[in-house]
Amino acid sequence: MTAAEQVDRAKVLQRLRANDAIFRGMTRVAAVAVLVILGGIIVSLVYGSMPALSKFGFGFLVTESWNPVTEQFGAIAPIYGTVVTSIIAMLIAVPIGLFIALFLTELCPMWLRRPIGIAIELLAGIPSIIYGIWGLFVFAPFLQQYVQPALISLFGDVPVLSTLFAGPPYGIGVLTSGLILAIMVLPFITSISRDVFDAVPPVLKEAAYGLGCTTWEVARYVVLPFTRVGVIGGVMLGLGRALGETMAVTFVIGNAHRISGSILAPGTTISATIANEFTEAVEDIYTSSLIALGLILFIITFIVLAIARVMLMRLNARLGT
Repeated sequence: MTAAEQVDRAKVLQRLRANDAIFRGMTRVAAVAVLVILGGIIVSLVYGSMPALSKFGFGFLVTESWNPVTEQFGAIAPIYGTVVTSIIAMLIAVPIGLFIALFLTELCPMWLRRPIGIAIELLAGIPSIIYGIWGLFVFAPFLQQYVQPALISLFGDVPVLSTLFAGPPYGIGVLTSGLILAIMVLPFITSISRDVFDAVPPVLKEAAYGLGCTTWEVARYVVLPFTRVGVIGGVMLGLGRALGETMAVTFVIGNAHRISGSILAPGTTISATIANEFTEAVEDIYTSSLIALGLILFIITFIVLAIARVMLMRLNARLGT
């Protein structure tokens, strides 16, 4: 190798090392920026909520009263509404979403997969305010006229359920919000589950079929265990959307700051409360109480994600992966 060639090679290596150093620096800056932004959000929420938390203390978390006139605020009703509507949404959306994804990947004819897939993606692209308008003017009246009276009549003499489905049928309420949220998070769970199901190596499914497994057994013992990380990720993404959804819930939940044993009754959520009242919060303690609600929602989301990670780690440990 001549001296000129050695010089050219050294310049190439130097340029490559410089590019690699720049790439490492950019990725490090991006990672640190995420932490800085997250830390800034936490600090802002804590600082903004300190007046309310200092005045009401722990009682802010367990008090139902929400009265801007007397400046008495409590977060238990929005917390209850947020949790209950999200639970209703996930109880409905998760099994339906997984079954749709399994149908698309295992049973659906090829000519039908694309239309169904496009329909699911269109559902994900509809703005939340459209869901809210449709829920208020179409879905809620339908529930009020047909579904809720049937539920009240069906479970009227059943212990516990008679309280859970107690009337009168308002149309709007916690159940309606949960159903709207289920429709909204369904495309996310279905799309992610379908993608991870498609990633299962065909040889694994063919081996299971070769042993005589049915389609259900292949889905249960091969597809779902292999894709558990992606499925849990899709469920957590849907749950995050349900916990933080604002406009659609605001239209159909009734915005009542009270806790009722019936899921047919009106209620409120943290996001709906903030959206409805932030422009009216002229007093410092009022604004601080709304920011405190935002901090509580942040903490709830963090706890949910942490629980999901712990569950996934235990599952991996049990399976030896």
